[in-house]
Amino acid sequence: MLNMALTVAFSMVGMAFALSFARLLKGPDATDRVLALDTLYINAIALLVLLGIQLASPLYFEAALLIALMGFVGTVALAKYLLRGDIIE
Repeated sequence: MLNMALTVAFSMVGMAFALSFARLLKGPDATDRVLALDTLYINAIALLVLLGIQLASPLYFEAALLIALMGFVGTVALAKYLLRGDIIE
């Protein structure tokens, strides 16, 4: 049962990853691209967590935590750049 649920989850998160990557490339505005990049971080975290569950390895959970930290900092920096035009004041 767990293998089937993981297969379905991998396919759904993979589809979400592909759709947000398409929005990243096509996005009509810079803010849409930043939101798509943030969604890509979240999808990458979900894929790593699912892979960690499937392989029963805690290493993937730590990698997901690192990606979450870098994604948050990157999103804040890009949002600040779009609002003010400068990251460091």
